Amino acid sequence: MDIFIYLLIISAVVLIFWAISSPRQSAIMHLRENKLMAEKVNKPPFDLSRILPTRDILERTGLLVKIKSKVDAAHVHISPVGFFNLKIIIIFFFAVFSIIATGKINPIFILISFIIGYIIPEIYLKQKLAKRKNLISRRLPETVDLLGLCIEAGLDFVSAVNWVIAKTPGTAMTEELAFVAEEIKWGKPRIQALKDMSRRLDIPEMTSFVQTIIQADRMGTPVAEAFTIISEDARAQRFHRGQRIALQAPIKILLPLIFFIMPVIGIVIGGPILLQFMQGGLISGFK
Repeated sequence: MDIFIYLLIISAVVLIFWAISSPRQSAIMHLRENKLMAEKVNKPPFDLSRILPTRDILERTGLLVKIKSKVDAAHVHISPVGFFNLKIIIIFFFAVFSIIATGKINPIFILISFIIGYIIPEIYLKQKLAKRKNLISRRLPETVDLLGLCIEAGLDFVSAVNWVIAKTPGTAMTEELAFVAEEIKWGKPRIQALKDMSRRLDIPEMTSFVQTIIQADRMGTPVAEAFTIISEDARAQRFHRGQRIALQAPIKILLPLIFFIMPVIGIVIGGPILLQFMQGGLISGFK
């Protein structure tokens, strides 16, 4: 037994020295892991737009622009045609499943399949969009403060945006700014790129941010002062939003309290009394 313990101790010491003396191997492994992670992140998603030729239908009906605006705002890695084809695939899947389950073609189940296939992707897209809007609204004041500090330090707007994108962690707000900077880089005017971002996101704080920049650019006022006003306004709106959410908490907890907590309390308190009453022990106790 002692020999076995000594062998374990010697093996542990050898492994420790080997790990310390081979930093190059660990660095190579780290680089390999980073490369694999980058390949996974940069790997393009499967495009569903090649499955069904529905692009012409969407372009003629005008649905392509509407779906594209929603998909771009939610930052979902799927094309508008692929999103529409996904709805058709879900409808077809539920329709076939209803036929197999019932053994016949029921118009009611087919109609339900159409409704489910249309609603499920829309609900997912709306949830992604609402989550992204919330993240942008929460990060907007700090991002505006950084842009104001960069502009006060002597940078122009585009250089300040690029500095914030490069030096801060990646968030939904920096992704939108990166998209705006890319559009400006390819020749779109700055005001038009900001207007497109405001129209795409449809967030009150972002709309106020863009309008303040446009007004400062037209009136010739310093942009840093405008950013200070935007930051204070965004923080105030975020505080009021938190207050509204806090006031909604008692109403939201009312239904679980009535349907889940109160019945359990009633069973725990009234259950023994009811059992004793059914067995006659409660009445005999009163006598």
